[in-house]
Amino acid sequence: MKIDIVSVFPEYFDVLGLSLFGKAQAKGLVEVHAHNLRDWTHDVHHSVDDTPVGGGAGMVMKPVVWSECLDDLLGLEPATVGSAAADAEDTAEVVNRGATENDAHAATATEVSNKVETGEAAAIGTAATDAGACANGDATTSPAAQTEDGVDGDEPGNATAADVPAEPAEPPADRPVLIFPNPSAPLFTQRDATELSRAKHLLFGCGRYEGYDARIPEYYRAQGVDVREYSIGDYVLNGGEVAVSVMLEAITRLLPGFMGNPESIVEESYTGEGALLEHRQYTKPAEWRGIRVPDVLLSGDHGKVDRFRRDEALERTDAIRPDLIAALDCAKLSKQDRKTLMALGWEVSGAHPRKLDR
Repeated sequence: MKIDIVSVFPEYFDVLGLSLFGKAQAKGLVEVHAHNLRDWTHDVHHSVDDTPVGGGAGMVMKPVVWSECLDDLLGLEPATVGSAAADAEDTAEVVNRGATENDAHAATATEVSNKVETGEAAAIGTAATDAGACANGDATTSPAAQTEDGVDGDEPGNATAADVPAEPAEPPADRPVLIFPNPSAPLFTQRDATELSRAKHLLFGCGRYEGYDARIPEYYRAQGVDVREYSIGDYVLNGGEVAVSVMLEAITRLLPGFMGNPESIVEESYTGEGALLEHRQYTKPAEWRGIRVPDVLLSGDHGKVDRFRRDEALERTDAIRPDLIAALDCAKLSKQDRKTLMALGWEVSGAHPRKLDR
């Protein structure tokens, strides 16, 4: 997986050379490039922000700088989206071209008419008919008109297929998914991490100050780029670097070969269908400072251990994230799951569990 990160503090991501992420880079599982957004500025101060339109506190990151950077990394040419002025210019160009072509056809008809009057009709009679038809807007066009307009039957002055702006091309399969952290965006979840772990190329943009100009994601979506905006929680940070680090770790640890033991990610919180919070974990010694590991975990009975952990996962999820319980499919719950949930005050006879009022 190739990962590009754009930030005004690219050094922040030097930490990605450590631990499992560093090992993954050494093994060639991931390729990381951190870019300094200021490298795409052209003023002496390397400015990346400006005052907000409409007033207000703080500064907003400029779309001009971001667009030059992202165009380079995405391999896109600059384009205009939804500009009334541009549309008007295109229309005027078509009309002017049509008027010029009409004038040319009219001049040709006049010239032919003059030649007919001087006795040259035998040589150019057919041309006179064709030119006159073009000048009058007849559907029959001369070979010359067909060559100029490109489509047989087009009337001079009308836009042809070549005049209509093309729709944004479908992005190539290897084009990055463009991701911006944003506290006002949908919450980033384990499901998102799983989906993005299948991508070949991720491009993260780290906002700062009051954030980035809202037209940036709008523009790149219009160009056919897969743009995602995510929040990592109901709080605000100084910049997107921390949020990008969180998402990066959640995504890349799901890559095959990233974790030393792939089984370690199977039973985690929020993972898989019917996701719950994970049960608590213990290690040796069996007793520490007067607190003992639950006896069932020392029993050696794997069936009882599995049941204990499943029940504890249900109990913890009920206490901390009951919304996850409510999302479970009752048809897929075991008899013991139902028994545990009923003891916790859930009704499990419907499609999904429902918490009973007590």
